[in-house]
Amino acid sequence: MDTTSETVAEQEQQPHAEAKSAGPGFSGVDFPWYGLDDAWTGRRWYGATGTSPDGRTVDYGSLGHGDEPVRSYLAQDPAEGKRFAVVVTVARREARRLENGTGMLEATSVSSAAWLAGSGLLAATEHAPMERSLRQDWLDQQTALAWDLADDLESAAWSSLTLPVDGTPQPFRYRESEYGWVLAGDAEGAHIGAYGRGVSAYGLGFTVITDFAAYSG
Repeated sequence: MDTTSETVAEQEQQPHAEAKSAGPGFSGVDFPWYGLDDAWTGRRWYGATGTSPDGRTVDYGSLGHGDEPVRSYLAQDPAEGKRFAVVVTVARREARRLENGTGMLEATSVSSAAWLAGSGLLAATEHAPMERSLRQDWLDQQTALAWDLADDLESAAWSSLTLPVDGTPQPFRYRESEYGWVLAGDAEGAHIGAYGRGVSAYGLGFTVITDFAAYSG
């Protein structure tokens, strides 16, 4: 479920059609970014991007909708971060050899998107006033579980869900937990993951984002 580097030849590909007003890390990529469609009328914001080991290529990133979760559990206000949906886009990458010749990196897949979405939900889950060491133990345990779940999307932990992507119904794998929900599926030019809390996944729709102005507010 690797989401890291690509070969030199792949790095020389032409970037995806340039998006308007794209923020740092979101412009000049060779894959489309996905977010919620126009049915979402709430706040939008930039999430993080992830790059290849050499830092030259963006391989994935996220766009947020609704409340922005507070990442520090010590700063988390129980009234904050309770309603959000975050869309994770993962570039399609074939299996490729590390540039130093020491090994191979796996191709990205729907499982890659499921793993990133699952770990994102965990990072957005506050457990104040849990002690820092206990929270780290909890994160380690839950992260390992999220990895195992993402690696077997056909297990009983997942169910099927059909949602529109640019207006066309597409199948997704979906699961719920006490912390929120996670889903993952394929889309044109990329894999999509998403996670959220306080927002029903059943009413969501995804689209390629071509104008990022709404995410800069």
